[in-house]
Amino acid sequence: MDYGQLPNRVIICIDMKAFFASVSSVIRGLDPLKTKLTVVGNIKRSGSIVLAATRLLKKEGTKTGSRLFYIPKRKDIHVVNPSMERYIKASNYISSLVLQYVAPEDFHAYSIDELFIDATASFHLFARTPEQLAHRILNEICRKTRLTDTAGIGPNLLLAKVSLDHEAKHSPTGIAYWQYKDIPFKLWSIHPMKDFWGISSATERRLNRLGIHTIKELALSSKEMLQKEFGIMGEGLHQHANEIDFSRISDVYIPSSRSF
Repeated sequence: MDYGQLPNRVIICIDMKAFFASVSSVIRGLDPLKTKLTVVGNIKRSGSIVLAATRLLKKEGTKTGSRLFYIPKRKDIHVVNPSMERYIKASNYISSLVLQYVAPEDFHAYSIDELFIDATASFHLFARTPEQLAHRILNEICRKTRLTDTAGIGPNLLLAKVSLDHEAKHSPTGIAYWQYKDIPFKLWSIHPMKDFWGISSATERRLNRLGIHTIKELALSSKEMLQKEFGIMGEGLHQHANEIDFSRISDVYIPSSRSF
């Protein structure tokens, strides 16, 4: 694979850690990193689903999707209802901070707690390296909101997202930078396959039946065979395993309408 022919941009994917639980902690004057707090659908219903939990509470076994009745009734554990208006307000404020570093067409809100920026044209205005820019942005967000974020950096959107999910979220610095040269050592080592972005358990089973059991085997497999089994999705699987992604944030940017 000649990666020299592929996009080599500075894409940063930022994820706000335990966002709902962290915002709910901050608005109560609590430190998200030192607080055991969970957000549930309805605190009055014992079977209510856990929507989010702070890091300390997760360490005790509380997971997103579990039930309220599994959470111990202790004074040091805060159980709260969601505050969607506050979450949206916090998300919008964080977006405004990040937009100081890139043009609107180089910004994409992937979800309420995750965003992408293409800093190719602007990172040199604020830092010497992409990692320094990511540190600067995360530090500003933390300083102004008391919320902790992580960032994955890559030459395209896909590699930035994968580096976020598989390294940055587990790194002491909260930042990971994957480049094309890292694909054989980092990307291809992701296991099981369903942990890779875009591969479900059902897709993994179908790949296994084709004799494909690793991301490396998927990357080196016949594209024609994959297309025969999966149709157009087969080409996408092959491209993702090789980190081929030509998509641009600016391609989906829709500017605000103006009246003249």
